Amino acid sequence: MKKIAVLGLGNVGSLAAVMLHDSGFQVIGVDQHTALQDYEFETRAIDLNDDVLVENLLGDVDAILSCLPYDLNAKLAVQACAAAIHYFDLTEDVPTTQSIIKLSQQSKGLMAPQCGLAPGFVGIVGSNLIGKLDIARNCRMRVGALPQNPTGLMGYAFNWSPAGVVNEYLNDCEVIESGERKTVSSMEWLETIYIDGVELEAFTTSGGLGTMCETFHGKVANLDYKTMRYPGHMKLMNFFFHELLMRQRREEAGEILVHAKPPVRDDIVYVHISAEGEQDGRPAREEFVRGYRPKLIAGTMRTAIAWTTASSVVAIIEMVRDGKLPDHGFLKQEDISFDDFIATPTGSLYASEA
Repeated sequence: MKKIAVLGLGNVGSLAAVMLHDSGFQVIGVDQHTALQDYEFETRAIDLNDDVLVENLLGDVDAILSCLPYDLNAKLAVQACAAAIHYFDLTEDVPTTQSIIKLSQQSKGLMAPQCGLAPGFVGIVGSNLIGKLDIARNCRMRVGALPQNPTGLMGYAFNWSPAGVVNEYLNDCEVIESGERKTVSSMEWLETIYIDGVELEAFTTSGGLGTMCETFHGKVANLDYKTMRYPGHMKLMNFFFHELLMRQRREEAGEILVHAKPPVRDDIVYVHISAEGEQDGRPAREEFVRGYRPKLIAGTMRTAIAWTTASSVVAIIEMVRDGKLPDHGFLKQEDISFDDFIATPTGSLYASEA
């Protein structure tokens, strides 16, 4: 795998493309507005609705990385499968992932969705913590991408795709509870968490576990994923989506929320992952807790959500290239070695706090 197309040159996609280029890949950046910035790699302006142009692109590369909105990924994965090339994306959308799992049974290349932060990196960490215990009773995975200096009652800024956030807030969530694999509603199971003295709330959201419930069913009695926000956020979002019925108008809901809470440069990504059980016959707890802040990468200060997301998928692509991961079939994030991940040039960015 030498030549890769990165589709979608937003904050995450453009950084991923730069990182892949710096890692030795031949990159083609694809966007409808490639002329907005000069890059050190080739760029193409392609309408993804033009199947001929897409097929020509896929015939010219060994792999594609989709940094596009989740609703475009299912079709793109089919096209990658038909072209017999590797496919990577960042999606948190469960139906999209399920369709890609089925597709992987006939793919000649590797099908690897969910390679971002959550799902993605958190699954790698969670699996690693579970593996440190002789018996794992619980695994709790919490992630929050937040402004460092919040304002207003909501205490939030939309540094991530509004469509993706709305999707996570409204779709059902898969969990393992008391050994039973089940589905629960999003924006429930509220709890309080403190990281470095900062009070946060956590509640269920969709998609963050990826395929972990399938993998650890029968092995871990309780497994769940929650999003972290500043206190009071969940109550306001429930009012907005359910009391005001904005759940029926998802696209408009995203537009309203971004208009009210636009992106900020000074963000922080909180990660709080824990596993509890037994080690050597005694109660034991393993933790991974970090607060990641913006980093200077390739001469530009990158937001925390951009570099944590881009670093995860780029590190995985590096591992596939270097033979550390399979080159065909479906890739589960929890099957990726944490130590091998951190050892990659890009994955090493996760090794310490920003």
